Amino acid sequence: MDLIEAVIMDWAGTSVDFGSTAPIRGFLALFASRGITITEAEARGPMGCEKRRHIEQLLQLPRIKQAWLHRYGQHSTVDDLDELFEQFVPLQITAISESSTLIPGLLTLLEWAQKKGIKIAANTGYSESMVVELLQSAAEQGYRPQSNVCASQVTKGRPYPYMCMANAMQLGVMKLACCVKIDDTVPGIAEGLNAGMWTIAVSVSGNEVGLSLSEWQQLDLQTQKKLREKAELKLRNGGAHYVVDSIAEVIPCLNDIAFRLAQGERP
Repeated sequence: MDLIEAVIMDWAGTSVDFGSTAPIRGFLALFASRGITITEAEARGPMGCEKRRHIEQLLQLPRIKQAWLHRYGQHSTVDDLDELFEQFVPLQITAISESSTLIPGLLTLLEWAQKKGIKIAANTGYSESMVVELLQSAAEQGYRPQSNVCASQVTKGRPYPYMCMANAMQLGVMKLACCVKIDDTVPGIAEGLNAGMWTIAVSVSGNEVGLSLSEWQQLDLQTQKKLREKAELKLRNGGAHYVVDSIAEVIPCLNDIAFRLAQGERP
């Protein structure tokens, strides 16, 4: 009988950093340092991508492209992109170090998975240099994934499946169809689907709502409902097999996936 072999989780917005706030602070600070103001909505648009690619996509947004032209008298170049990414790395490291708290429910999931013999892995659009302190902070809080893969370690990041596949190889997984990818972005869900895995999207804790836990809890129920439904719709349209509020709600989904696998079903 086929059972779940591994769960692969994204970092920001999925397992740590409720609201996926660290990347946003990095991008806003980066462009502000160049005299260009970008909105949080613009910054969140390409979320899930490798960070250099993320910056490149921001530079191609019509409004930002025009703002750059107005300020510098020419369109941004590859050299500009290289300089921006180099400048971004320390900004992002600082932001990540300030937003590494585990999302409530993660430790319960880890304990459940350990009892089931399910392996745990992580992957991210962050580069290797960005996650050094994050890995340490997570470990201090009780989260030590058995495999961690960064976008800088593969030839192409999300939505390509290579990070998930690298995780699977490091874990010694036999069947990709017995693995589950959990993510808060459409590119992250596409990554799992392209790897032939089951996918669970988290809506409220992630990029699509984009609020810290305290900010979310301060909202009235009607506002929460509207934001949740908007995020769920985008993630379901992105192909997610399941959509839940946060990592705290994934165990029933995993039980259902295990049942479906036992019936011979595949992603």
